Amino acid sequence: MAMSDRVLRAWYAGHPLLKLLSPLEYVYRRVVERKRARFVAGEGEIYRSPVPLVVVGNITVGGTGKTPLILWLIEHCQRNGLRVGVVSRGYAAKPPQLPWRVTAQQSAAQAGDEPLLIVQRTGVPLMIDPDRGRAVKALLDSEPLDLILSDDGLQHYRLARDLELVLIDNARGLGNGHCLPAGPLREPVERLESVDAVLYNGADSDPHPGFAFKLQPSALINLRSGERRALDLFPPGQALHAVAGIGNPQRFFTTLEALHWRPIAHAFADHASYSAEVLSFTPPLPLVMTEKDAVKCRDFASPDWWYLAVDAVPSEAFVFWFDQQLKRLLP
Repeated sequence: MAMSDRVLRAWYAGHPLLKLLSPLEYVYRRVVERKRARFVAGEGEIYRSPVPLVVVGNITVGGTGKTPLILWLIEHCQRNGLRVGVVSRGYAAKPPQLPWRVTAQQSAAQAGDEPLLIVQRTGVPLMIDPDRGRAVKALLDSEPLDLILSDDGLQHYRLARDLELVLIDNARGLGNGHCLPAGPLREPVERLESVDAVLYNGADSDPHPGFAFKLQPSALINLRSGERRALDLFPPGQALHAVAGIGNPQRFFTTLEALHWRPIAHAFADHASYSAEVLSFTPPLPLVMTEKDAVKCRDFASPDWWYLAVDAVPSEAFVFWFDQQLKRLLP
């Protein structure tokens, strides 16, 4: 098990030795609280987009289903006739310059796995840059837009925002409730009181306050051919290799088990790089991975490699609430 995996498990299980990190947590909290206070006071260099900007982020380390929800938001806005764009830090991307406009033909190494996935799935205009304000400017210079979504960036306090959506994994919650490095929180739990909406991935019903959403498997997509097959492609009890290099790989393996397959789990670090050799497992079985992993593996995929397409399904209450926010923000 990698060190990062052990740390994540300790954070979410509440390991008692983490109390030794309390002095460092205190320093971390002071830094992030000051940073937030300066932003609220309007101090420092803060870029405000001329069009409404919605941040979709986390206060926890680890996967919360952010990319599927962003895909839903994009498609929902597009169905409503809105010209929507996305900005992203582009974690692990190595573009020739910044800011960088991501296109569907680029490699994940150049564009980043999550930005490339988003563009390939939706065709949305997307700009990557750690300086998200600069990314927004470049995006608006390239074409007219009605709304911009920021993929993560909740703690990027040089960027003003009109709406903040925070995602929490319903099963893991806020872990031990402590900030880094003693726990998984990027900001103190009180930060949730100031955001516009909290969405709980995997909740069966809307908590109060907050909204529920679920990740629903929809199809198996072949990496080499692009063929889309129904979920009954594999019979119940099918053994297969399962690859997940995401923030919470266990959620993916549990999803495969819920489809009545028998996954042999291969968990990798979030944003991991792959090769045919790394993914050469025995015994020879079909391989199923996440869509985020698939964008990095198409060039060397074997014929029996598939990714599981997953769609976010937010509650009706959230859809109504979000539509009301769009009416408020847009002329």
